[in-house]
Amino acid sequence: MARPEKVAIVEELKDKLTQAQAVVLTDYRGLNVQEITELRKQLREAGIEYKVVKNTLTTRAANEVDLPELAQYLAGPTAIAFGFDEPVSAAKILNEFARTHKALEIKGGVLEGRVIGVEEVRALADLPSREQLLGMVARAMQGPIAGMAIALSGVIRGLAYALNAVREQKEGAGA
Repeated sequence: MARPEKVAIVEELKDKLTQAQAVVLTDYRGLNVQEITELRKQLREAGIEYKVVKNTLTTRAANEVDLPELAQYLAGPTAIAFGFDEPVSAAKILNEFARTHKALEIKGGVLEGRVIGVEEVRALADLPSREQLLGMVARAMQGPIAGMAIALSGVIRGLAYALNAVREQKEGAGA
């Protein structure tokens, strides 16, 4: 008979695994309390939930949401970052933290319902954030519009020069 607390944890993990846009699994061994606190603070500020979980309960939840491949990354102490708002930020923060704190190891993750490995998590971390992508799109859209405005102003300026030349010519002929 399963204990109600464990059943509740498995249900919570199932919900998070299905609702999160990105999930990143980490091994936090070797980080001291101050470093873990700093990591949790960075993740919380980005709206990412970071939990230490039991591998057996996570494996059970992953199997129930049709992610059995996740079990290969559930060995040793595991903490999971759940990114609900956007898929890039969790990977980006954890990857950057792992670069400066060698004790943090990224194990793998889940991206939109598909299990991914370490290299894919790192590739995800290298993508621009949502805000950066929106800025790129705005600049790309602004370029042609600005070019058209410059071209139209050139045509209008040419017309003004031509009208001015006609006016001066008529004034010169009339004098």
